[in-house]
Amino acid sequence: MSFIRKRSAAHKSYIPDNARDNQYILAEFAITDELIKRFSNNHNRPNQPKREGYYEFYQTLAKTLFDLSEQYELENCQFIANDKLARVRFNQEMHQWQTNQQIIFYYNPENHQLKKSFFDASKRVKKIGLLFLTCGRNIRENAASFHSKVSQLVQAYAKQIAIDESDIRFRDHQHITYDLFAREKAQSQNKNLATQTHKLRSIVKRYQSQGVDLPQYHSAMTYVIVNLPISNRLLNRVEVDPNSYDPYNPLYTYLTEAFTQASKLYNLNNGALIANGLLPIVRYSIHDIVSRIGELQMLGYNPEQNPCGIISKWDANELADNVKLVFVATHKNQTEHGFGRFLNQIEQTLKLLTTELEMEPSKEELIIRFHQHVAYNF
Repeated sequence: MSFIRKRSAAHKSYIPDNARDNQYILAEFAITDELIKRFSNNHNRPNQPKREGYYEFYQTLAKTLFDLSEQYELENCQFIANDKLARVRFNQEMHQWQTNQQIIFYYNPENHQLKKSFFDASKRVKKIGLLFLTCGRNIRENAASFHSKVSQLVQAYAKQIAIDESDIRFRDHQHITYDLFAREKAQSQNKNLATQTHKLRSIVKRYQSQGVDLPQYHSAMTYVIVNLPISNRLLNRVEVDPNSYDPYNPLYTYLTEAFTQASKLYNLNNGALIANGLLPIVRYSIHDIVSRIGELQMLGYNPEQNPCGIISKWDANELADNVKLVFVATHKNQTEHGFGRFLNQIEQTLKLLTTELEMEPSKEELIIRFHQHVAYNF
């Protein structure tokens, strides 16, 4: 009996109770000449001049989305027509921040609701994005219900604007975010911090248990991205020569060696260290891909294949604000219980790494974000 309990415990992950859950769903479809012709110039109001460019087209499609959101009782939805990568993060204050390639939505699911359009009427973009943000509490427990409701709305939207459902790419993104040092900080303040027990089952299995079946043909990804800040204390562990043509090469070499050794010790052989100021984007790919696209470091993995090893990308001439450590799960990291053991291995790796780096848990943060994605066409 004791042996069984120990084996079961190995597949469970104990996450601090102050961890944040989040979920967002993105439905995308390409713009065609036929679609533009169908919905342009249909939104003019009497006694008002015709708008230039694609304003009528975008505004009509956005209004259709917002009208349906009222019907399906979805309070957080955004119409995006700027060909930028949509990202969602937690913040106590709601705001949106845009770069040349990204549009980042900061919000608190418990407090914020927003319906807004993002487009430039003078430009024809390649695709339209419908972004749905979850709201309320118990996000992970209600994820299947949210997925089902959004799916129904998107199918109704496709019917209303007369496009084929199979032309819509549907992506469900979920993540759990927490500080590896949360327990140590609580202890240093003489506080008790409870934990949540997770088996971290795949999205498909979680949804099946709640009566929501996903299409047979879908892609799924599970991975973890860790944010390691570059502190003055860490810089002082290596010799940085500001007059050198590659002054930060010793720092990144040291971090790469420490990261690789710790990862291999816990049998984690599929990951990356990114220290070039780019944002790592993990995507499903038949073949392994490592490429730079502007602000983005694209990492393509096939979870059905063997691990591709640990890779490092850095710019030795620049000091990054932080280093991103990426761990990507393969099919071998998923047990019959879920990905709990995978996350435990990552935590053990990070604890070994932070010991080597002599980080101070009571003063520093090491933010872990556990991602689960699933995508398919209707």
